[in-house]
Amino acid sequence: MIPKDHPRYRSLIARERLARCAREGIVALEGLAAHGRGEAFDYLIGERTSESAALAARTAAAMLLSARHPVISVNGNTAALAADEIAALQKASGADVEVNLFHRTEERIRLITRLLEEHGVRVLSGTAERLVPLAHDRALSLREGIGDADVVLVPLEDGDRCAALRAMGKTVITIDLNPLSRTARTATLTIVDELTRAVPAITVACASLSPGEGERLIASLDNIYLLRAAIDEMRERLSHALE
Repeated sequence: MIPKDHPRYRSLIARERLARCAREGIVALEGLAAHGRGEAFDYLIGERTSESAALAARTAAAMLLSARHPVISVNGNTAALAADEIAALQKASGADVEVNLFHRTEERIRLITRLLEEHGVRVLSGTAERLVPLAHDRALSLREGIGDADVVLVPLEDGDRCAALRAMGKTVITIDLNPLSRTARTATLTIVDELTRAVPAITVACASLSPGEGERLIASLDNIYLLRAAIDEMRERLSHALE
């Protein structure tokens, strides 16, 4: 048992949850490597939400609330780490939730759907079609879900699907700790923050945006600025790391 006063408590709990979900077939083994890569970047931002990430989260809320049909795309890692948080965001934003996987099997779809539903998420079901122009299984989507969405929130996304969704004319919001990744640079809006901090921040913003704020945030969105700000914050932290 990990004591709550352990300085790495949150990180260690997340690792244990991912490992358990990997054993249960919810998380792909490749997802464990992806999590470790992201965690390294979280060290660089001090394991906290920066000002630029907070701004991005409020902008994401505005985009979800103003969308015709917002959809949250969930993979195994997201379900394992943030099922409760996704449920709260769905309630606050009115977005649909669709399970979409790179390492896709019907069994994993079933397991992830069950996990999400146990935490109160309403998950879209139906027959997936090859709607996204990709050669791998992330092309498979529901016509009434991602296929019809105008705004898609895709935490922990891979770059090629992000690019494909943008090419389809969709607005793509991603949560990515690496501001240099292809996903971060391709998305309409990137929140450079850890998943379990970013999703609640979007949820809180959905309920707290003041009149007219959402329109102003969307109108002033500059994803390059947000990525540069994240890199500057990492550089500043590194410059003081050994002082």
